[in-house]
Amino acid sequence: MISERNRVATKIRSEGEGKKAEINGLLKKERDRISSEAYRKVQEIRGQADAEATNIYAEAYNKDPEFYSFMMTLETYRKSMNKDTNLIVTTDNEFYSLLNGIGEFTKT
Repeated sequence: MISERNRVATKIRSEGEGKKAEINGLLKKERDRISSEAYRKVQEIRGQADAEATNIYAEAYNKDPEFYSFMMTLETYRKSMNKDTNLIVTTDNEFYSLLNGIGEFTKT
């Protein structure tokens, strides 16, 4: 009688483990589907944002190429420097004249 109960218990455990594996497989499949769909949407949104940014840059450039160039130069400087950056420019450098102008406006 004990051996029969052990056999039944083993069978039930085995069926439970099988069901557990089946459920875990379905969960993994669903997780992967959701993750894949989210990644696709992210890439789509990034593509749309990049296209919109490109159009905005193109419009800005077409309206005033000199100003656009100036702004992009400032953005390049901003991205390439941090608080530990030492910048050495000559007085005839265009960037120096910009910095000098800023200093005049910020004096109190």
